[in-house]
Amino acid sequence: MASPEVASAIKAVESAPAGDRPTRYSSLLQTILTSSASNNLAANLIAYAGSILGDSLGIVASRPLLAAFVEQYKQIKDAEVKVDVGQQVKELLRGKGTQYEEQDSAIKFALADAYETEEDYSKSADILKEITLDSSQKAVSGDEKAKVWIRIVRCYLEIDDPIAAIAYLNKIKNIIHNVSNGETKIHFQLSQARIYDSQRAFLDASQAYYTLSLDPMIEEEERLQTLSVAFTCAILAPAGPQRGKMLAKLYKDERADQAENYGIMEKMFLDRLLEPDEVKAFAAKLQPHHLARTADGSTVLDKAVLEHNLLGVSKIYNNIYIDDLADRLGTNADKAEEYAGKMLEQGRISGYIDQVDRLIYFQGEGTGERKTGHTDNAVGQQIRRWDANVQGLAEEVEKVTTMIQNQYPDFYAEHMVH
Repeated sequence: MASPEVASAIKAVESAPAGDRPTRYSSLLQTILTSSASNNLAANLIAYAGSILGDSLGIVASRPLLAAFVEQYKQIKDAEVKVDVGQQVKELLRGKGTQYEEQDSAIKFALADAYETEEDYSKSADILKEITLDSSQKAVSGDEKAKVWIRIVRCYLEIDDPIAAIAYLNKIKNIIHNVSNGETKIHFQLSQARIYDSQRAFLDASQAYYTLSLDPMIEEEERLQTLSVAFTCAILAPAGPQRGKMLAKLYKDERADQAENYGIMEKMFLDRLLEPDEVKAFAAKLQPHHLARTADGSTVLDKAVLEHNLLGVSKIYNNIYIDDLADRLGTNADKAEEYAGKMLEQGRISGYIDQVDRLIYFQGEGTGERKTGHTDNAVGQQIRRWDANVQGLAEEVEKVTTMIQNQYPDFYAEHMVH
């Protein structure tokens, strides 16, 4: 409730001659801003706004007064006061039609700012969604629409709600060809990357972050930071040919050794096994959603490291017992066999599992193509490999025998001919 002094002053202005009211309202606003106690400022401003939007003034006189009020409202430092005043003025303007459309939008933008200051991103998004973007009073450009929508997207990402964020990101996609503001485009790309990241589409996220790290509009320090995030996402991506291509691209970047997590990224690119200590150090730098539990109880990082080490083992061994593989991966035999089976089926490694002898046979690089029902072919390939090896050995023996015959014919005739 407004202070007695302000309530009395408002009544005096409302009863003054019509021609004097605009000037007296302007003077009263300054008095409220400079003289109100902190615990009365919100109530006094709300009472003032209610008066200028009431019946004492016509639209012609009230609109410039409201515009001046909005400018002063934007300068308020106390976020709590700003929220209280903004919510009440927003309700006062509800139902006024298009008469105060510009001032209504300005109030909502400033109110959204206040909610973000208080880190209440959900309410900020709700307020921004109320802003009129299909105006009958003026044409709203693609840049203006995209600026509002990208802000809503970022609010939803702050509260980890990628589903809601995608809905507004898709709105921007429909008009992105009409957007000329470079900063808005960068925020759009960054939001897309963050959504990929939050949905654990780590390869897509890594590529999106890497593309941003090359944008000259971004400061060099921020580009390097974005490159580091691209590293993180590539490390967390499912092991296989596609991740290998992404790691190669990152490793060959001339800035690579300046970025965070370069060491672990390099080991992954070179197919070296990761040790528990370096994985633990890497985990300490991750975001909470990177450490979320998956269906089998492991974290995203656990899964990425296990798959990478399994891929590394496939580059070292032609075959390995499942129990030995489990020891190398630091897990149990059932999980080792399960992960190997999935990676073989998805074509991320090449080979097959002999469940009778509990052996896994590796056959070179995976193609990335899903495989089903290929065990018989795999066994045939293994036999053909043995045949080729035997044939190669026989040919080498024949070459050595011929060399002996040519170099030492007497020895050959005495010892080799029967």
